[in-house]
Amino acid sequence: MRSSLWSIAVLLGTALAGSAVAQTAFNLDTPGADKDLRKAIEAASLTRNSAAADDSTAQDIFTAARADYARLVGALYDAGYYGGTVSIRIDGREASGIAPMDAPSRIGAVEINVSPGPRFKFSEAVVAPLARETTLPEGFAPGKTARSGLIADAAQAGISAWREEGHAKAEIADQRIIADHRAETLAADIALAPGPRVTFGTLRAQGNERLRTKRLYEIAGFPTGKRFSPEELEEVRDRLRRTGIFSSVTLSEAEHLRDGALLDGDLTVIEAKTRRLGLGAELSSTDGVTLSGYWLHRNLFGGGERLRFDAEVAGIGGATGGTDYSLAARLDRPATFSPDTAAFLATQVSRSDEEDYTEQAFDISVGLSHVFNPRLTGEAGIGYGWSRITDETGNTLYRTITLPTSLTWDNRNDAADATRGYYGKLELTPFAGLSGTGSGARLAADFRAYRALDAGGRFVLAGRAQFGGVFGPDLEETPRDYLFYSGGGGTVRGQPYQSLGVTALEGGTLKTGGNRFIGLSGELRAGITSSIGVVAFYDAGFVGLDSFGEGDGDWQSGAGLGLRYKTPIGPIRLDVAGPVSGSTGNGVQIYLGIGQAF
Repeated sequence: MRSSLWSIAVLLGTALAGSAVAQTAFNLDTPGADKDLRKAIEAASLTRNSAAADDSTAQDIFTAARADYARLVGALYDAGYYGGTVSIRIDGREASGIAPMDAPSRIGAVEINVSPGPRFKFSEAVVAPLARETTLPEGFAPGKTARSGLIADAAQAGISAWREEGHAKAEIADQRIIADHRAETLAADIALAPGPRVTFGTLRAQGNERLRTKRLYEIAGFPTGKRFSPEELEEVRDRLRRTGIFSSVTLSEAEHLRDGALLDGDLTVIEAKTRRLGLGAELSSTDGVTLSGYWLHRNLFGGGERLRFDAEVAGIGGATGGTDYSLAARLDRPATFSPDTAAFLATQVSRSDEEDYTEQAFDISVGLSHVFNPRLTGEAGIGYGWSRITDETGNTLYRTITLPTSLTWDNRNDAADATRGYYGKLELTPFAGLSGTGSGARLAADFRAYRALDAGGRFVLAGRAQFGGVFGPDLEETPRDYLFYSGGGGTVRGQPYQSLGVTALEGGTLKTGGNRFIGLSGELRAGITSSIGVVAFYDAGFVGLDSFGEGDGDWQSGAGLGLRYKTPIGPIRLDVAGPVSGSTGNGVQIYLGIGQAF
C-alpha cells in the first residue's frame, strides 16, 4: 500500500512538473517587412509576451491573440501600410474564428503572419482652418509616408494653436480619410472648428479642509477676466503644487462655456500631511561626520504658511578644527502681494570651531521671493548680521546691515541626479558695516551643466564652476564668514576642508579666507547597472586676495573615483580622492553622503 501511494505521488509530481515547464511555441513571420517595421510589430504584439511568460494560462494567450488583430493593424497603419493582412493561428485555427466560449484549455503553438503590403504616401494632407503660426508635423505633406500618427499629430497641432490664441473649445469638426489602394496613396482632410475666443470665468474649488478657501483662491491665482491660455492654467497648477500643502491637485476646464464665452475652472485638491521630518548624514575622513535634520509644518495658520527648522552638527570627529553647530528657522507665506510672490522671515544662530578661528553668529532677515517662471526664481530682502570671531589676535566683533538678493535658474531633469540641463545661482549681498566693520558687497555664483552621452542617460558629463568675491572693505574689516576657502567636499575633494586660504594679516602670520575664489569641477558618470554607477572626477580651487587666478593667491586640485547606489531619495555617494597639486594636503580623503556631489 505504501509503495502504491509513493508511485502515485511520483507520477503526480512528474505530471505537475511537466505542466509547469511546458510553454506555448510562438512564431512571428513578417514577409516583406524591414527591420524597423518588424521591431514595431514585435513591440505591439501582446501574444508574443504572453506566450513567453511562464505564468501565462491558455486563457491569457487566447485573450492576447484576439486583441492583437487591432494592435498589429494599428502598427501597420502607424508605419504607413494600409493594405496589409494579419493572421493569428492557435494550433492551426484562426483566433478570430474561435468563439470566446470555446476558448481552448491548452495551447501548443501560436503562429502570427503579418504581411504589410505596399507603403502608402499622402496624396493630400490638409488641416484647416489654421491659426497663425501653426506648425504642422514635418512629415504631414503630399508625397511623404502616410503614417497614421502624423494625421493625429497634425490635428492636435491645429487644435493646440487655436487654444494658444484663446479658443479653448477648438475641436475637429469633420474628417475625410480615403485610402486609394490602386495608387497606394492616402488622402487626409481634417476640418477644425475653432469656436469663440474665450475669457477665463471663475474657479470652483473643493477638497480643502485645513486651508482656508479664501487663501486657496489667492494661492491659485486663477486669471479671471483674462483671455484663455493653456499656460495660465498650468501656472495655476504649479502654484498649488509648489506649496507642498497638497498630495493631489486636479484642475480641469468646465465642459461648457458660460454666457457663450466664459470658461470656468473646476479645482479638486487633496491635502497632504501638515508635518514632515527629514534627516541626513555625511562622512569625510578629514572633515568628520555631519548630521543634519529638519522639521517642517505646512499650512501653519491655515493660510498656507510654511515653517521650517533646520539643525546641523558638523565636524564630529574631524581631523581639523572642532564641532560646528547651527540652528535655523524660516517662515514663508505664499501669495503675498501676488500669487507668485511669497514673504519670508528667516533667522539663524551658529557656532563654528574652525582650525584658524572660532565664530559665534546670529542672522535675521525678512524679504520676498518671486517665481518669474517655472525655471527662474528670485529673492530679495533686508537683514542684520552679528558675529564674534576669536583667533590669535583676540576677539573681533562684526555687525552688518545687509540687502541679500539672489536669482536661481534651474532646468535640470532631476535635481538629485541630473542627466541633462543647467543650474545657475547668482547671489549679491550689499552690506553696510557698523562699529568698525567695513562696507561693500559680496558676490557668489554657482553654475552647473549636465549632458548625457547616450540616449538612456547611462553616461553623463557633469561640470561645475563657482566664483566668489568681496568688494569694498579691507580684509581685516570683512566679516569672516563672508570670506572664501577651498578644500573639502563642496569645493576640492582630495584636499582637507578649508585648507586653502590666504595669510595676509598680522604680517603674513594669520591665516584667513580670501576675498576672491574660483572653483572648478568635472565628473564623468557611468552606470554599471540600473542601480549602481561609478564616477571619475577632478576638482580645482583658487583662493586669492583682490585678484582672480593671479597675484596673492594659490591653486589646489584633487581627483578621484566614486561609487553611486541609486535609492528613491537620491544616490548614495562614496568618493575616494587624493591631492593632485598644491601644498595643502596629502593622503587619501573619503566622502560619504546622499545625492550627487553637485
